Amino acid sequence: MAQIIFMNKTIIVSNRLPLQVAIDENSLTITPSVGGLATGMKSVHAEGNGIWVGWSGIPEDEIDSALSIEVDTKIRNAKCVSVPLSSEDIEDYYEGFSNRALWPLFHYFMEYTYFEQHEWEAYKRANEKFAEVVIDNLEDGDTVWVHDYQLLLLPQLIKDKKPNTTIGFFLHIPFPSYEIFRTFPWRAEILTGMLGADLLGFHTYDYERHFLSSVKRILRLDVNFNEINYHDRIIKVDSFPMGIDYDKFYNTALKHHSETIKKSDLRKRLEEHLTEDKKLILSIDRMDYTKGIPNRIKAFEYFLDTYPEYKEKVRLVMLAVPSRSNVPQYQKLKRETDELVGRINGKFATVSWTPIWYYYRSLPFEDLIDLYISSDIALITPIRDGMNLVAKEYVATRIKGDGVLILSEMAGASKEMNEALLINPNNFQNFAWNLKRALTMPLEEQKTRIKFLQKRLKRYDVEKWAKEFLKSLEATKQIKNAIITKKLSGDYENHLIEDFKNKKKKLVLLDYDGTLVGFKDNPQDAQPDEALFKLLDQLQEQSTLVLISGRDKDTFQRWFGHKPYNLVTDHGVWLYEKKEWVQLERLKTDWMQSIRPILETFRDSTPSTFIETKNYSLAWHYRTADPELAKIRTMELNTVLTSMVANNGLSILQGNKVIEIKSSNVNKGRVVSRLLTQNDYDFIMVLGDDWTDEYMFEEAPESAYTIKVGFTKTKAKYQIKDPNQVRQLLQKLI
Repeated sequence: MAQIIFMNKTIIVSNRLPLQVAIDENSLTITPSVGGLATGMKSVHAEGNGIWVGWSGIPEDEIDSALSIEVDTKIRNAKCVSVPLSSEDIEDYYEGFSNRALWPLFHYFMEYTYFEQHEWEAYKRANEKFAEVVIDNLEDGDTVWVHDYQLLLLPQLIKDKKPNTTIGFFLHIPFPSYEIFRTFPWRAEILTGMLGADLLGFHTYDYERHFLSSVKRILRLDVNFNEINYHDRIIKVDSFPMGIDYDKFYNTALKHHSETIKKSDLRKRLEEHLTEDKKLILSIDRMDYTKGIPNRIKAFEYFLDTYPEYKEKVRLVMLAVPSRSNVPQYQKLKRETDELVGRINGKFATVSWTPIWYYYRSLPFEDLIDLYISSDIALITPIRDGMNLVAKEYVATRIKGDGVLILSEMAGASKEMNEALLINPNNFQNFAWNLKRALTMPLEEQKTRIKFLQKRLKRYDVEKWAKEFLKSLEATKQIKNAIITKKLSGDYENHLIEDFKNKKKKLVLLDYDGTLVGFKDNPQDAQPDEALFKLLDQLQEQSTLVLISGRDKDTFQRWFGHKPYNLVTDHGVWLYEKKEWVQLERLKTDWMQSIRPILETFRDSTPSTFIETKNYSLAWHYRTADPELAKIRTMELNTVLTSMVANNGLSILQGNKVIEIKSSNVNKGRVVSRLLTQNDYDFIMVLGDDWTDEYMFEEAPESAYTIKVGFTKTKAKYQIKDPNQVRQLLQKLI
């Protein structure tokens, strides 16, 4: 397999390389691609030792070995590396799963979505092939930037093999709402694959929000604003609206307006039909069902019926670029479009006027610019679109400052192009009214709107987009380094183990839930197992062991009463030592009768939540509730409780998916202070997982080993991943 090795480079990964590879009678030509991504990543690719990984466009089983070597060599000379994909891969992974499952579902076309197991398997295999090529060319310190929906599994595949690699991922299509995405059979696998990235980028905040909602509801992960806590990592999610090469479009349009170049045949023909009272309306799309082409034609018919005075005064120039023409849905779309254009032209055409000029082809860049500069209005009305760069390209070519952009609200570009006339493409009345408004818009208003749009597009062009993403990706290294510096591993861990073995008077303070055992949907299901008893027995023989928990006294008596461990329950109300319970705090419980009805109201209005009654506290658990609803309810409950608890000497504890109300006089830190006075300990270790354990970390002396379970903000000196790693650490100690 081809291999290129450089140090500290950026590896760009996309389904296709930014090259056009053509073979004609064993003659090979390779030319650079044009397009949004190829243009946007040009400078990133050119800088330093960057390489681009992707498929060449030629299946490996359709080329002989000798020519394959030549293709590979020329591709490598262009600082690219090809991923070997077979015809079967392309059929099942790309044409199949990527474009028959992911594309329609992510664009909300569930009726066109097909879930085939063998295509899913092909998708996994293809992503593994990409991962293999990336890893072959990956060195320590490199950055990887993965692009788009064909490679959703790739970030985690790379992270599994190279965990210290900084990985970015950008999705160029919409991310659907949770209600749509939850129908996907392999939803958890897709999300897990994406979470291999350190930074996940989307075009708009809406797509970002949909993704985070799915992460919370499907994977049940904690999300703080736009950061996801995932194992021992914090993953950042943000929106980066992709721009265009503004100067390229503006300068080419400027050149075409001048007299220095010969006018194209297209330009001459367009100008023959341009007069003061005749307007040209432009529509450019790929022939794709997401673009709403039939809708647009029907809406244009509605416009002509509603405002007949514009007959022979306007012409719709429609350019539909062929796409996936071997797919049945696209063939049906082409037939429908052809029939609609024919019917409407037949209905309205006169001897000297045809309402729709329809082109089903690709156009050279120069002709595209001629279309842009000759059109008075651009009609960009997709039913669903990740961004839509055509809208931006049209605005960039308006060098005279005139022209009107009519843009669908369903395009990602609408979020940053408010000066356009924004429409709902499904509302024909709204469509027709805005088209009339565009046709009658005063020149001064046109110039004002275009000026604002151009200023924004010039400032945030495609190069700025790439730089902003890479800048944010670089910033994730600081988060990673902050975690690494507190992560209990290597020398830190060895020093702790050595210290434990050498010291004589050792105190070990352990929280229970989330520290020694994982959280359960029902707290009563978290009983200690035999392996844990064995571990704690051995630890007890070598140290003073204290289990300190918010659990109630009766539960711990039932679970641990037959053992010689020291127990602290109810956050510090009861202490069990030398086989006897001692009450450390005298607390009232009469407040429960006024607080309980409030908790019951929230329990009843929030499905899958329940109330746990302890001796001295009440806890409202919401672990299995819908995360979005639970977030709202917890804010509401905190607001309701705040005024009540302050007047009754109570406090609110925010635990892991639980809100607990207890006396303000009690916390684990007070017990730690008491225990420290009982002996002159020369080794102290404290482990806990949530913020109620922060009181212990605060009270522990400077020499103590304080360890937080989980990677959230803490006053502990060190952090460890989860209860499994806690047990592994304790096993090493003994």
